[in-house]
Amino acid sequence: MNKTDIIETKSGKVQGYKRDGIQIFKGIPYAASPVGSLRFSPPAEGEPWTNIHDATKYGPYVYQGYTPLEALFGKPGWESETDSLTLNIWTPNTDNSIRPVMVWIHGGAFIMGGGANPVYEGSALAKRGNVVVVTINYRLGVLGFLNTTGVTANIGMLDQIAALKWVHENIEAFGGDPNNITIFGESAGGISVITLMAMPAARGLFQRVIAQSAPILMPKPAKSSSKNLFQKLGIEEGDVDALRKVPPEKIIDAQNKVLAKAEKEGTSELMDFRPSIDGNNLPEHPLDALKNGTGKNIDLLIGCNKDEYKIWTGLDPRFKKIKEESFPGLVSALLSRMDIEESKSLEILNIYQDTMKDMTSTNPIEIFDAIGTDFLFRIAEIRFAEAHQIHNSSVFNYLFTWPSPAFKGRLGTCHAMELPFVFGTLDTPKADLFFGKGPEAIILSEKMMDSWIAFAHTGNPNHENIPEWPRYNLENRKTMVCGKEFKVVERYLDKERKAWDGLLEA
Repeated sequence: MNKTDIIETKSGKVQGYKRDGIQIFKGIPYAASPVGSLRFSPPAEGEPWTNIHDATKYGPYVYQGYTPLEALFGKPGWESETDSLTLNIWTPNTDNSIRPVMVWIHGGAFIMGGGANPVYEGSALAKRGNVVVVTINYRLGVLGFLNTTGVTANIGMLDQIAALKWVHENIEAFGGDPNNITIFGESAGGISVITLMAMPAARGLFQRVIAQSAPILMPKPAKSSSKNLFQKLGIEEGDVDALRKVPPEKIIDAQNKVLAKAEKEGTSELMDFRPSIDGNNLPEHPLDALKNGTGKNIDLLIGCNKDEYKIWTGLDPRFKKIKEESFPGLVSALLSRMDIEESKSLEILNIYQDTMKDMTSTNPIEIFDAIGTDFLFRIAEIRFAEAHQIHNSSVFNYLFTWPSPAFKGRLGTCHAMELPFVFGTLDTPKADLFFGKGPEAIILSEKMMDSWIAFAHTGNPNHENIPEWPRYNLENRKTMVCGKEFKVVERYLDKERKAWDGLLEA
């Protein structure tokens, strides 16, 4: 192994390795291990180490629960609380140059995931764009988002802020510019980067945001899942000291059972463990914050995938036999999670049935997929873009349309499809089975990477290999379609967008 020079950080010395012209540093602690009294507590600064930290291997994943996405992407490896709050760095060089920094915040419904996922390997992006790429771990599920009296809310978000502070203070030693940091993330990571824009403690730690498939964030705090977890473990609600004595494996097992029961009974929320408006760390809903001009100096690139919701209907065997007469009940049940009344749900269903009548004669489940995609993702992206462009004209919108070949094409351009295209990791083993392959896929990945890289450098995603990408505004609502071809569309699915007027606000 070809080792890097020894790098001096404020936490201690680290040494990684070189591969294909990139210097790689893995498993660097950015905070103390969240064990003992630090479990369910905000991240604490770790003690500086005196030896040279071996940064050639990833640290462990944080303890995490189950989601159906494991069926596609597998279960992570080693999980631990000890040494789990770590980050990984890919840099072209540790010289005196200052390069844009791109900090990735992973998705996984705030329940699963980690910075060591091979799809997030940062070498290709760092090499192609002369940027420094960072991925992080942060606490998940009940361990990161416990919501009960007397406990600091949003601990997982505070982990993210601690990681950003470490990057801001140390990244110059890795050839990065601490004053040119882009945070980007997908799904739970997408809503994380938007939420960070609204958190006072994160101000000044980044200059640009790329939000990929950021799901809508419910305005009310999620408390039932935390309450039910205490009951499942036989612990009095709020007795965190007792909960700290429970082995983490047992906590995660209880979490899985609580969430499975809620899903079976139809009482689950949209992300049962998630960021919560607490009046302190997160004073107001991120959408309200953007409307009020919070983060007005931050450039924003935001978008989603064409068929986000198909990842759930495609993996759920119950949807293989759904009949059209069941749609009203299904749509009403889904939309009721954001307190949308049944009459309005039926009105929305009628609009989609009308606009899609020529597209769904052979497979009417497409209507439900389209409503689910817009409900959870596309309209949320539009709301955030609408709010932010009031204060900052550097807002760009995209729609990703490359379809998955998996399940005979049933998944379409579902949730998570854009990930290896953004990172240039289509060659990850077995990735082609889900994401596809071939010359067109490689060209699309290169264009996506170059747009993300250009945005990190300048706050504008334009480059010479795509048509002019215009800013998003309310007059023409121009969106860049990223697929087998790049093209700009105006007022994409505007009748469907208007169906949600007055809904899905903070």
